[in-house]
Amino acid sequence: MTALVDSHCHLDFDQFAPERDAIVRRAHEAGVGLMVTISTRVRRFERILELVDAYPSVYGTVGTHPQNAHEELDVTTEELVRLAEHPKIVGFGEAGLDFHYDSSPPEAQEQGFRAHIAAARVAQLPLVIHARSADDAMIAILEEETAKGAFPAVLHCFSSGAELARRGVALGLYVSFSGILTFKRSEELRAIAAEVPADRLLVETDAPYLAPEPFRGKRNEPGYTAKTASVLAGVRGWSEDEVRRVTTDNFFRLFSKTPRSALVTHQGADAA
Repeated sequence: MTALVDSHCHLDFDQFAPERDAIVRRAHEAGVGLMVTISTRVRRFERILELVDAYPSVYGTVGTHPQNAHEELDVTTEELVRLAEHPKIVGFGEAGLDFHYDSSPPEAQEQGFRAHIAAARVAQLPLVIHARSADDAMIAILEEETAKGAFPAVLHCFSSGAELARRGVALGLYVSFSGILTFKRSEELRAIAAEVPADRLLVETDAPYLAPEPFRGKRNEPGYTAKTASVLAGVRGWSEDEVRRVTTDNFFRLFSKTPRSALVTHQGADAA
């Protein structure tokens, strides 16, 4: 069976520290052959580098989460591009807009977001976009910035409205679904997932957050990507192997710097 990719997790977070080897091993055993650990603070980028250097099947990004944007306004496009020269750093972010929480001023989030967009445009590496409770502002910025020059990107952990998905796809973006897709009350999200073009679909965990059913409420981990993929298969009317093949092919098309040879394609592989 085709191996899955967890296109978005946070293996650098402290709650994983005691058992990272076991978590990576369990992911492989569950058929997840590659993981991307996503940066949330450029000033803690060394944690990402430690992980990607330690595990052959773990790649990373560099960026500042919108909730931390006000703390890293000194991060420039040039610095982001330079840090992404590391062979196992395959994208930027996560950056974007989050108006659900009042943890970072909107103007700081927008400044940081635009700096990350510029880096994605210069390096032609994908930007991992965080969007929450900010659909209209997100659409406006994406359309304005795309008019300046195209850049690769994914709307990660998609939980926004159908219009953002539609407009994002029209601009060339990918859409990634997390464990939220499996929740009982996510009928509207499943309807959106049914309509996203097949060549724009990705899956992820956003671990340690948002564990899918039947693990909801527990700590998430990359191996659970398979649960979300299974639900996505049902939504699309596909076999589980087809959803694995499609989303994995899409991942390597978007994250083009990642070598397909890094994908662990058999279960029971060593963690490192």
